[in-house]
Order: sequence, then C-alpha cells, then structure tokens
Amino acid sequence: MADQLVVGFDLDMTLIDTAPGFRDVLAALGGELGVEFPVEEMTKQLGPPLDMLLEPYLDAEAIPAAGDRFRALYPDHAIVGTSAFHGAHEAIAAVRRHAGRVVVVTGKFPANAQLHLDHLAFDVDHLEGWVWGVGKADALRREGATIYVGDHVHDVEGALAADATSVSVLTGGCTREELEAAGTHVVLDSLEDFPAWLDQHLLDLRLAALDEDLKRRGSVLVAYSGGADSALLLAAAVRALGPDRVAAATGYSHSLPMSERDPAREFAESLGVEVLTPETHEMEREGYRANAGDRCYFCKAELLDVLTPIAAERGLAHVATGTNADDLVAGFRPGIRAAAERDAITPLADAGLTKEQVRVASRRWDLPTWDKPAAACLSSRIAYGVEVTPLRLGRVERAEVAVRAALADLGLANLRVRDLGDRASVEVDAALLPLAPEVEAGLLDAVRVAGFDEVVVDPRGFRSGSMNEAL
Repeated sequence: MADQLVVGFDLDMTLIDTAPGFRDVLAALGGELGVEFPVEEMTKQLGPPLDMLLEPYLDAEAIPAAGDRFRALYPDHAIVGTSAFHGAHEAIAAVRRHAGRVVVVTGKFPANAQLHLDHLAFDVDHLEGWVWGVGKADALRREGATIYVGDHVHDVEGALAADATSVSVLTGGCTREELEAAGTHVVLDSLEDFPAWLDQHLLDLRLAALDEDLKRRGSVLVAYSGGADSALLLAAAVRALGPDRVAAATGYSHSLPMSERDPAREFAESLGVEVLTPETHEMEREGYRANAGDRCYFCKAELLDVLTPIAAERGLAHVATGTNADDLVAGFRPGIRAAAERDAITPLADAGLTKEQVRVASRRWDLPTWDKPAAACLSSRIAYGVEVTPLRLGRVERAEVAVRAALADLGLANLRVRDLGDRASVEVDAALLPLAPEVEAGLLDAVRVAGFDEVVVDPRGFRSGSMNEAL
C-alpha cells in the first residue's frame, strides 16, 4: 500500500497572520531599547529569522539579547490577537481526510509557535521550530513530508531541498513571480484553495502509480464483479496494457444477482477485453454454508482457486482484485486474507486509491460505474450463523427486486434486504425515512410475497456492512 501522506506547513503568514502581533512586539521592544524601528517596513519582510531583520538597526553584539527579549515579550503581545488565515483549519482537515499527518516546520521560536498552535486549536502531529530555508529540509525528510506549504521563497528552498512538492500561497510578502522564479511547483492564492488542489494532486499521483504498477505486471486477469472498484481496475489495466493482455472474469453462482450480470458483461466487452464467466461453487464449501464470521474467506478462496488456473492457461501473469485502500483499513475483511494467500494482487490498494478516489477517477474517465451503489454478494445479506442456502439467496434477490420496484419513484439508491433467520430487515437510504405509511405497507407486502413471513424496515437506514455490527 502507498506510504502515509505527510504534509508540512510553514507557520507565519502561511497558517497564521502574524503581522499585527509582530508589529506590537517590535514596537514594545523598540520602546525598551530606545530604538525607533521602521515597523511597517520590517513587517513587510516577515519570513527570515528575527536576527536577520534586526541586523540593519542594532549592533551585532546587541542582537542576541534583543532577540531573547523579543521572544519574552511575544506571548503577552502576539498570541491572543493573532488569527488563522481563512482556509487554514480546512487545509489541515483536508490532510486528515486523506488519513495524513500534519507537521509544522517554522523559523519561529518553538515555544511561541506552540502557543499559536494551541491558541488556535490547530490539529498538528509535530512541530519543528527555529529552522530556516534549506535547513527545513532535514525536518521535512525526517518526518517523511512529500508536500511543504509556505509563503516565502525560502520555504520553496526548503521544500526543494527535501525533494518535496513545493506549494506556495500568496498570503505572505512574496509575489507569484518571485515564488515561481524560486522554483515552486504550485502557487495558490490562499489556503482556501488547498483542499481542492490536494484532492486533485493525490488522485493524479495515485492514478500514475496504478498505471506504472500495471505496466510492470505485464498482463492481468481481473476478478471483475461489475462494481465501481473492479470496473476502474479493468479500465486502468486496458489503458496500461492494452486489451490483448487483459481479461475479465466474473464468477457465476447463486450469490451473484442476475441483475448484475448483463451490465457487467456489457461494460467489459465495451473495453475490448475477453470476458470469462466461470462457475464458482462456494456452496460446496462447508465454511461458506456455515456462514460464520469468516464466510467471505471461503467465498474468495473459491473464486481465486477457480481464476488462478484460468489465468495460467491464458498466459496472464496475475489475478488482480478490486480491493481499494479503504478496504485494507476497514477492519474485518477475511476475503482479503484469502486472496492474499493465493497471491492475488491489489493494484488499487497498492496505489493508495480510496473508494472516493475510485469514484472520482471513474467519473473523470466517463465510466458508467462512477456512481453505482455498492452491491455486495447476496450471501452478505444473511445473518452470521444462519446457513447460506440457494433458497435463502433466491428469496433475498426476489425481495430486493420487489423493493426496488415499490420505491422506484423515490430515487432509491442503496438497498439491502437482510435475512435474519426468522425475519427480514429492510435497509433503504436513510434520507428516505420514515416512509409514508402506504409506501411502507406496500414494501412489506412485496417482501412477504418474495418468501419472508415477517419483515420490518430498519429505522437506521442503509449501512454498508451492518451485519458486521453483530461481530
């Protein structure tokens, strides 16, 4: 799987507007020293270390003591009145949304920098202070930062020295032309533009990594369910390798709804790849029928045991599944373990592509599956501990077809009819609840006709993987 995202941020004039506080402290220092500092001019130069700013106005031997006094005055004059720039908290939240770490690397005195972070409630993993220019590179490399956001040409120097992507904002004293001349990769007007840029940047990187990975593989048989993940993987494989070195295989069994079969085949055929539909016999595996918490292990084992020799017969180097990066951290996933034991590859997860990114990329590529609701196999509807049988799978499928028909006018997207053994529980999009009494009555009748004697509508609505709650 891709390495964890780590983003570094400068502090002064990047995350926070330190200009007002700097003016106040400088004025207080000047009053104590009897020096009339050109406060406005010096404030416009914010960025370099304090000692450099004081050099033109104080004797060299006086600068260390003046710097110490500035830092001592700072907490009382510059913390409370300093505000975060618009978009600063949202920029950090964007990193968190991608499960990333946030580090602040600044030339500021560390104790005062921490006061700002605490006062403004910035969610930061690590603070590195008193580093400047290329000196920031050591901290960025040590923390594993691949992106550094700053406002000054010297922030650009630090990012480039660390081999990180340099992102510059125009909230400091440097112009776009100065930042570009320094070699920054990106210039944003402010941090308000950062979340959208980060989303795009990571998607581009991860799609490029996916393409490179598939090209190295040489040829693949895609375990293709017709869902958004495996559809994107199939399309990416064709882009990287060409249709002659790619095949799609959909295992046909009682657990695959009939409604899924034709659309899946049509999409795969539209890419020009060979479409295989071998039968799988997971029902013959005792562990699958028993339907304990590890049922998916036996289902995936059966699928891979069928597909692996097919791939070998066709000279395809790998069997690839549509496992994404979210799946790897989603907790209980015995099917992933079964596939790994059989050497199946997971290109989407290896590239770090999340479910959201799969959908965004699919839309970018005009794939019809970009907004397709999740469609787990029918056996996932049967409560753990209740035996999986063709009869139970069949009535679940009939019930879901009937519910979709009953709610066709409501814009239903997500649906599960859960077989709880002695009754059925229907989960629909929470936004549709509560249903009108007459609509709910029609829904319940439709599920009873499908083969369930007792049925209720779950008031919590659709929840992917809700059966795992019992585990």
